Amino acid sequence: MIIIVVFIIGRWIIRKVIKLENKFFKKTEMDCALTGFLCHLTSFVLYAALILLIISIVGIQTVSLAALIGAAGLAIGFAVKDNLANFAGGVMLLFNKPFKGGDFIQAQDVEGLVDTVGILYTILHTFDKRTIYIPNGPLSTGNIVNLSEQPIRRVESDARVEYGVSVDEVRTALLSLVSKNNKILLEPEPQVRMMGMSETSIDFQLRVWAKYEDFWEVRFWLNEAIYTELRNKGIGMPFTKMVMHNPVK
Repeated sequence: MIIIVVFIIGRWIIRKVIKLENKFFKKTEMDCALTGFLCHLTSFVLYAALILLIISIVGIQTVSLAALIGAAGLAIGFAVKDNLANFAGGVMLLFNKPFKGGDFIQAQDVEGLVDTVGILYTILHTFDKRTIYIPNGPLSTGNIVNLSEQPIRRVESDARVEYGVSVDEVRTALLSLVSKNNKILLEPEPQVRMMGMSETSIDFQLRVWAKYEDFWEVRFWLNEAIYTELRNKGIGMPFTKMVMHNPVK
C-alpha cells in the first residue's frame, strides 16, 4: 500500500515540477524546441529517481541494486542502442542548432514545421495537419534543409509555349505579371529564362523573389496568372494530342 501512495505522490510532484519548468521557460522566451527537450529529460530523470526510491522501499539493498543494474547494463545497452543514438542525436541538434522551433525544414524525405526536439524524436507538424516523428539519430547525421532561415525565397514557375512564338513576346508577357502582385519583390530583379526546347514546346521559367512567409501564396498565384496572361495574349500553349486510326477492314 505504501508503494502505491509513494508512486501517486511522486507522480504528482513530478507533474508539478514539469509545469513550473514550462512556466519558467516561457518567461525566459527560450526556443520551444529546446524547452521540449529539457522538459522530457527532466521528466525521465525524475521518474527514474522515483522508481529507484520505490525499489529501495521494497527492501532491495543499494549494493544489490547496483550489482543488478551492472549485470543488466550490457543487455540493456544492446537493446536500447538505437534509442541511445537518438538521445545523443537530440543533444547534437540542440548544440549545433540547425533549426529552431517554428522553422520549416526538409529532412529524411519529409517536411514540416518544427514543434519540439524530444529525447528520442523531433516532432514536425505539416500544413495538412499531420504529425511526423523523426528519430534524432538519423536526423542529426543527415541533410537538413532549413527553409525558414533566410528572409526571402526565390519562386520559380514554368511556362510551355508553342513553337513559332516570339521569345521577346513571351518574356514581356511573363514580366508584366510582376507589377500585378505587390508581394513580389523587385530586388533581386525578376527574370525570365528560356530553359530549353522539347518535342512539342519551348520551355520558359519565370523567377521572382518573395518574403519567406509569402512564398506559397506567390507561387500559387503565379501558376494561375501565367496561364491567364498567356491565354489573353493569344500565346499558344501545347498539349498532348492522341491520334486514333481505325483499322482497315
